[in-house]
Amino acid sequence: MEEKGKSILDILDKRILILDGATGTEMQKRGLPPGVSPELWSMDNPEVSADIYRAYARAGSDMLYTCTFGGTPWKLEEFGAADKTEQINCKIAENAVKTADELAEREGIRPLIVGDIGPCGQFIKPFGDLDFEQAIQGFKRQVRGLIDGGVDLFVIETQIDIQESRAALLAIKELCGGFTMVSMTFDETGHSLNGTTPEAMAVTLESLGADVVGVNCSTGPKEMLNVIRRIRKMVQIPVMAKPNAGMPVIKDNETVFPMDAEEFSSFAEPFAEAGVNIMGGCCGTNPEHIAKLTQWMKGLVPLERKPVETAMLSSATQALITDSNSTIRIIGERINPTGKKILQGELKAGNMAYVRKLARDQAAAGADLLDINAGMPGIDEKQTLLDIISSVVPVVNLPLVIDSSDPEVVEAAVRYYPGRALINSISAEKEKLDKLLPVAAKYGSMLIVLPLADNELPDKAERRKELVMEIAERAAVYGYKNKDLVVDGLVMTVSSNPQAAKETLATVKWASEQGFGTVLGLSNISFGLPERGWVNASFFAMAAGAGLSWAIANPSHELLMNTKSASDVLTGRDRDALSYIQRFAKDKNAEKKKETTAKKATDMSVEDQIVEAVIEGRREDIEQLCNQALEKGIAPSELLEKKMIPAIMTVGEYYDARKYFLPQLIASAETMQNGFAVLEPALAASGSQEKKGTLVFATVQGDIHDIGKNIVVLMLRNFGFDVVDLGKDVTAEDIIEAATIHKADLIGLSALMTTTMVRMPEVIALAKENGLACKVMVGGAVVTRDWAESIGAEYSSDGVEAVNVAARICMDNRS
Repeated sequence: MEEKGKSILDILDKRILILDGATGTEMQKRGLPPGVSPELWSMDNPEVSADIYRAYARAGSDMLYTCTFGGTPWKLEEFGAADKTEQINCKIAENAVKTADELAEREGIRPLIVGDIGPCGQFIKPFGDLDFEQAIQGFKRQVRGLIDGGVDLFVIETQIDIQESRAALLAIKELCGGFTMVSMTFDETGHSLNGTTPEAMAVTLESLGADVVGVNCSTGPKEMLNVIRRIRKMVQIPVMAKPNAGMPVIKDNETVFPMDAEEFSSFAEPFAEAGVNIMGGCCGTNPEHIAKLTQWMKGLVPLERKPVETAMLSSATQALITDSNSTIRIIGERINPTGKKILQGELKAGNMAYVRKLARDQAAAGADLLDINAGMPGIDEKQTLLDIISSVVPVVNLPLVIDSSDPEVVEAAVRYYPGRALINSISAEKEKLDKLLPVAAKYGSMLIVLPLADNELPDKAERRKELVMEIAERAAVYGYKNKDLVVDGLVMTVSSNPQAAKETLATVKWASEQGFGTVLGLSNISFGLPERGWVNASFFAMAAGAGLSWAIANPSHELLMNTKSASDVLTGRDRDALSYIQRFAKDKNAEKKKETTAKKATDMSVEDQIVEAVIEGRREDIEQLCNQALEKGIAPSELLEKKMIPAIMTVGEYYDARKYFLPQLIASAETMQNGFAVLEPALAASGSQEKKGTLVFATVQGDIHDIGKNIVVLMLRNFGFDVVDLGKDVTAEDIIEAATIHKADLIGLSALMTTTMVRMPEVIALAKENGLACKVMVGGAVVTRDWAESIGAEYSSDGVEAVNVAARICMDNRS
């Protein structure tokens, strides 16, 4: 497969390749029944699938996706076929390869066959319940089948979760190293459902070894263009696009995409100018769209793919770009148990609440990254570091620095971390070089380079330079460039060596001139001296002048952070002093804020702690807090109505404002649910528990996706609604029967696929036939407000809006 990948890249240097269009709708046109697995049907009807492959190949597709979008064991389990995952994928792939070979023999065209891997339908840790390693193993089952079937390359598509994308990519790379394209979906705000930006996706996946990154589904071509431009700026690898033919509408009681082939293909030149290297169509496109797109793409030359010269890290949601013009980046140092008794105690007890607090506090204080370290006796360092990652990633958007002296621990952490991490650190010690460099390269991590050697702690800059170059030369063998390495200037205390600062600054200046990043752990310089803060701050300012780019420090240290802000201005990194002005305008009443914060920390009532727990999604704290409140005699109805419900409403506001994303929404909703479970018996006993209405919810027939529906149901139950959840792939008849039996105030319908949206108006029509007066609310990834109005339904974009809609309808029903 390696040679195949090289040949694809050679072609992409010369022209833009064409993908196929939608497969599901083409299968439906050819007889795919509703509610049947497309994969199982494709396997049993190979000639129908072959007909679709041929149609797209003749239209000009250079690459054809196998009919295996739902071929993961989790999706096949819905149809009782998980045990046949390998065989199903193999047989479908064999059919596609056979069709391509026949086209080559008879018509002289031989499209590449792309093993198609879609979402598994579950969120993966640290965002969900599915274990990360289990996810990798599950994807490997599908990949093995596709390999056995003879595919030329792979695509991981329609992803909303960066961790799932990583799991599938690792599965491919570990099995065969095959050429792999990865595409995610982004909404109109430029975020995935989990809050990942295009920049973060690009940095994370390119560093992990993706050969192509891009976008599919999501939107029409007009809206997708800007996302492609954003991705193009971040990567050297090719970029792909597979937009929908506009957004769906209802026409003559059918779901249609309004953009015809001519209009769709007119975007070929703008996409080429935006830097796309591979393009096709997603929902609503057909062979005619691809044929027109092929015509328009002829003669268009792809943009030259240039190396990205800046250092880039990423969290699960955000990218961090650092170059010579960037402000000095602060690496928050507080999640390190060395010398911290409270943190040591919490880690030994396995309590991560304090870790999350440290993470939030450092982010609020201005940290750009967080160093995480679990090196202390009496605990399992590897597992504890993984637990820290699981706790920190959902609550802050900052990239992480993985800090351990044990290469095995480092590997476990960077494998699990859903972003591009910075490893702290690698030295010229033989064991470190031999063990850590391959690990760092496999997962694409950046490296802090520590100029140490076996039994050698050099005190002179010249020797430090030699060691840095020795490490850099070894790293270059694994593809590392100077920009990917951050040189630690090696800070030693001036109280024992008066020349220590001078030698460190000389190392920083030299490393900066060589194109390396530079970092210092500032506080060592003042060890043994009184009033250490002044020494640290002065040293910081001097290092800034020498070219320092990163600093490991406590971001809550006001003198140090003010010195950093001033240094950024004086070194020309803070253009027009905007950050400096913003910092001091924001902190005008800093002392007053400190007093308020301190008072809040010590005097916060248990009721307000409950509010904070819901907003912050502290699942493990809420039960104890609710029990404390009940023991104090606080009425359960008061806790629910005046504290918990307003708190979850605040979470909804954060979600609408894109301050929170799906992981935070889920955490808060589950915290609310755990708290409600404590209050429910007391509410029932007091007679104060009042149901706000009865709702029947289902994912419509033919659709087995229920993540969004489950979140909406959870939110509604938290607000006191009685929700009858019928599950997924539910017929219209069963939905109406349940609504009748339970005397529903509202029916809620969800669909993720355009091919199942048509079931929604069928439910509405059947409700009218049966004389049901209740309204219907619809939602899902492909459903729009305009479409909902066109079928006479209410619309909700998420769980928060669903609560508001349900409350309004139930109130109207009772008035």
